[in-house]
Amino acid sequence: MSTPHEKTASPFRQPKAVWAVAFACVISFMGIGLVDPILPALAESLHASPSQVSLLFSSYLIVTAVAMLFVGWFSSRFGAKRTLVIGLAVIVVFAALAGSTDSINGIVGFRAGWGLGNALFIATSLAVIVASASGGFGGAIILYETALGLGIAVGPLLGGELGAISWRGPFFGVAALMAIALLATLAFVPSLPKPKQRTSPIAPLKALRHRGLLTMGLMALLYNWGFFTMLGYAPYPMKLSAHELGLVFTGWGLLVAAFSVFFAPRLQARFGTAKVLYANLLGLSVVMAVIAAGVTTPTTVIVAVIVSGAFIGINNTLTTQAVMLVSPVERPVASSAYGFLRFIGGGLAPYVAGKLADATDLSVPFYLGAATFFLAIPVLASGHRLLRQAETRTDETESMEPTLTPVGTPATSNAAPVVVAVGSHDRAAAIVDAAARLARDTNSPLEVVHVRQTAVVEEQAVDTETADQARAAVTAHLDRLAAHGVRATGQILTSIGDHAAAGRVLARHADHIGARTVAVGRSPRGPVAQFAEGSLTTALTQAARCTVVLIDTDHTPRPLTTDTLTELRDSAV
Repeated sequence: MSTPHEKTASPFRQPKAVWAVAFACVISFMGIGLVDPILPALAESLHASPSQVSLLFSSYLIVTAVAMLFVGWFSSRFGAKRTLVIGLAVIVVFAALAGSTDSINGIVGFRAGWGLGNALFIATSLAVIVASASGGFGGAIILYETALGLGIAVGPLLGGELGAISWRGPFFGVAALMAIALLATLAFVPSLPKPKQRTSPIAPLKALRHRGLLTMGLMALLYNWGFFTMLGYAPYPMKLSAHELGLVFTGWGLLVAAFSVFFAPRLQARFGTAKVLYANLLGLSVVMAVIAAGVTTPTTVIVAVIVSGAFIGINNTLTTQAVMLVSPVERPVASSAYGFLRFIGGGLAPYVAGKLADATDLSVPFYLGAATFFLAIPVLASGHRLLRQAETRTDETESMEPTLTPVGTPATSNAAPVVVAVGSHDRAAAIVDAAARLARDTNSPLEVVHVRQTAVVEEQAVDTETADQARAAVTAHLDRLAAHGVRATGQILTSIGDHAAAGRVLARHADHIGARTVAVGRSPRGPVAQFAEGSLTTALTQAARCTVVLIDTDHTPRPLTTDTLTELRDSAV
């Protein structure tokens, strides 16, 4: 039985380990935006050209790209916590060294070391948070998303404030804050089990032989080329102080975070991944062309950069989902291969942009960035069939849309079944048992659907449980029900990122098998997460042709109707 506390528990009620890593995530996500407000100050103080300063991005991102090929092997060999700690320690050391040097070449070199630490950190942070969470992963994902949004939005603001004092301020600020995060991680994050199988260091490169992954990776390379051209060169034509630049990029960061979390899933659900990405890349190309054409007008550049945050937020979320969904390889391998290509694009762009700016004028790099955004469209289109198949297939191996995998032997009965959908949380057994009583009262067979989710946040993805763990959870339900004489079978519904899509698939499945009722429990995710990611229950209720029942384990189950949907829209598996 659940308690009132369980039903209203805040997603922020997490162990100290989750908070320690979340704090480190905030500082890590500040990393790129933090230095943007000080780029002109760096150029002036160190007597460097914009092209020399742009190498701050190139060294950081190219090293991150190469390191992404090996972080899976490193993490599988040394464990997630040790990888996380080493990554944090490397960032602390090289951020402090970057702040203490007196030459632009020194900063460029130390930023390369920073990139190595960043690769180790970002490859393991989401997995560590999910593994350390209590009471289900939903609250931990919300906390991670909050840390991401806070870091993106606050990074430029803090960089502007510290940069107004000295260009060294942002570097020393990151070093100090990351040192605190490192100590908290050492103190509070427990040792986590190593994977049973070690990842080969060449596995990400081999994975690029798969057309779907290669196509999405090349699209991301072109996208990041345009993105980091803007990030590395837009501060110069704005002609603003470090403090003012910080405010501009804070506005940009707020749009990135908002559109990534709140709008991307809704656009994807309505129009489909490919269509949204086509329109989004075209929008970015237009915005970049506006910057190029208005490069001599600071107001035009400022407004265009802020507006670009909306497109970037959408692209970050949907591209990562598409990569995970079309890739027939393990999630960590797909992430490493994809990260290698996208970071390579981001690293090469500032270097090439600098050479072009020195040889011509500042508008040319932005026109090239607009062209790379536009070229990403036909690259994506070359894999359109693969992406569309992934969105609509029903087989388990290559499905982008949530899929159902049978567990156990289906019950033989002519009666309409009762379907109960549960997630991986501590109230799942109580919800299944309540649904079993519904099935018994109507003399119906019971089907238990366990929702297994891959969480996608910005540019990272992690499985919340393995296929074996999901199968074991379903088997445990079936064994318990069999011991009480309840006829039942099981299904695993594999969902990547989109709760609403899972609800629609469940509704179609219920219609296909002629279900009498679909039962679901209250969600531990809360109304904010429901609005951001979509509600399984809302989508299920809108699409289902049978009765949908909300099971509150402290009260009698009741049907969901149009009148009660508004009241219960924070309910889902």
